[in-house]
Order: sequence, then structure tokens, then C-alpha cells
Amino acid sequence: MRVYFFSRQRLLRGFLLLMLSFSLLAWGYWYNLSLQALPVQSQPVYQGSSREKEIALTVNVFWGEEYLPQMLDILEREGVKATFFIGGQWAEQFPVLTRTIHQKGHEIGSHGYAHPHPDQLSVSGNLQDIRRAEEVLVKITGERPKLFAPPYGEHGQSVLQAAREAGYRTILWSVDTVDWQRPEPQVISNRVLEKVHNGAIVLMHPTAPTTEALPVIIKELKSRGYRLVTVSQLLRHLEDDQ
Repeated sequence: MRVYFFSRQRLLRGFLLLMLSFSLLAWGYWYNLSLQALPVQSQPVYQGSSREKEIALTVNVFWGEEYLPQMLDILEREGVKATFFIGGQWAEQFPVLTRTIHQKGHEIGSHGYAHPHPDQLSVSGNLQDIRRAEEVLVKITGERPKLFAPPYGEHGQSVLQAAREAGYRTILWSVDTVDWQRPEPQVISNRVLEKVHNGAIVLMHPTAPTTEALPVIIKELKSRGYRLVTVSQLLRHLEDDQ
């Protein structure tokens, strides 16, 4: 029979690792419960109804203004309305372009004001950022946004609570192009076309390869029988399901 001896330091290290594991599991359980406890209107939206053959193209805008005119031309040529989540700070710098997006009939959502890491802010900090963006967007477009896409997709409790208190639905995505890494256009189109589904919300940014991939994506989605709608239009059918 073998007898194993463990040093006090080794036992302590094992105990600490065990406690850390329990803490992480407890945090994950609490976080899931906290999300489930939120009212439906406060929970983040990842997609629309799986019963409807609809897709929403979304564009998060805090840079890439040089590519937006071409993206707008493509959308207009294809008869597609998208949802643009615009940062307030960016809109202040490019009010004419922001107004053009709105005047062309696209939906304007909020991307916050200064593009912070929302999970690092308190509820009041997030509220301040959201409301500051709202002031800018209302001043430029004359219309108050109803949808909020948090920067970096961060959606902790303080973010969701702030968005709800400000009167916004928090919108995320179900198909990510990861186009901010600026891969080849074919990579972007393949990511969308391979993962697309009924009610999908597709996340994009204004980049050169995205602009090149956009016509391919739209034409193929149409050929598959999908209707391309705004996020608000997508939500109507989602609410019918609930």
C-alpha cells in the first residue's frame, strides 16, 4: 500500500482552486437567474420569430464613415431597409451623414454616446451615456430611437437595467460577420449565408470588405426567399409569438 503525503501549501492551493470553481459556478447561476427575472422587454433580443422568413441587417456605426455612402447606395438599389445603430459622438462629427441615413428610410438605433465598455459602468453611468446619445440623435433626426445596441455586445445587469429605464429594447445579434477584423469579402458573405436562419439579426460594420460582400449577401438571401426588414419590423412578429 502506498501512502501519499501532501504539503500544506499544496493542500491550500487545491482548496483555493476548489473555492474558485464553486464561486464561478455560483456567479454563472446567479447571472442566469438575474436575466430570467428581468421583464421580457428588458431581456436582450438576439433574433426575431423563427416562424417568419425574415432577416434584419444591422450596422453598428462609430467609425467607417468613408464606406457608408456606398453601403447606402447598395441598400437603395436593392430596395432594402437596414437598422443602423449610431454612436452619439460619431453622429456629432457626421450629422449630415446621420441625417442622410434617416432620410433614406433606414431605422436609427442608439449605439450609446462614447462607446465605453458598458459592463464597467454603473446603472447611472450607462443611463448618462444612453441619454446623451439620445439628445444628439433626436437633434439630428427629429426622432427618438427605441432600440439600443450596447458597444462590444456587453449586456450585464447594469446595462440592461439602464436601457430599460431609458425606454429602450436591447438588441444583440444571432449572426456575427466579425467584419471589424476586415477579412476577405467572401469570408463575410460565407459567414452570413452559412449561419442565416429565420428571424436572424445580422451584425455588420462599415468596412471595405463588408461593402463588397453586401450585394452578394442580399441577392442570395432574396433568392432563398427571405424578406429583409428592420429590427423593429422583426420584433413585431417576435412579440406575436410571446
